[in-house]
Amino acid sequence: MSLIYKLCPRDLWQAAEGEGRFTGAAIDLQDGFIHFSTAAQVAETASKHFAGAKDLVLVVIDGDELGPALRYEVSRGGDLFPHLYGPLELTAVRSVIALPLGPDGRHVFPDGVLPEEIRS
Repeated sequence: MSLIYKLCPRDLWQAAEGEGRFTGAAIDLQDGFIHFSTAAQVAETASKHFAGAKDLVLVVIDGDELGPALRYEVSRGGDLFPHLYGPLELTAVRSVIALPLGPDGRHVFPDGVLPEEIRS
C-alpha cells in the first residue's frame, strides 16, 4: 500500500462524504487535478498552504487504489507530487484524522500517522 495525503477543511470533507466522493477544493478544480502530498511532503504542505487553518483534516489514501489517474508530477522544489486526474472515490480512503493547531500555531500530526523520521 502506497499512502498519500490530502489536507482539507473539515466542512469540505464532510460534504464529500455526503456525496460519496471528493472532486476537489477550489485550487484542485482550478488546476484540473486533485493535489496530494507524500508522507515526506505533507507537513511542509500544511505549513505553506494551510498555516493557522482551524478545522483541518488529514485524509489518508491508498494511492495504489487510484490507478492510472494518479500521476506523480514535478512541483514545488522539483519534488514529485501525487496528482489525481479525476474524482477521489472514498473507497480508497483509509482514515480521516483531525489536525489541531499546536501552541506554536503549527498543525500537530498525531503519533503513528506519519513515519517517525518525518514527524521529527
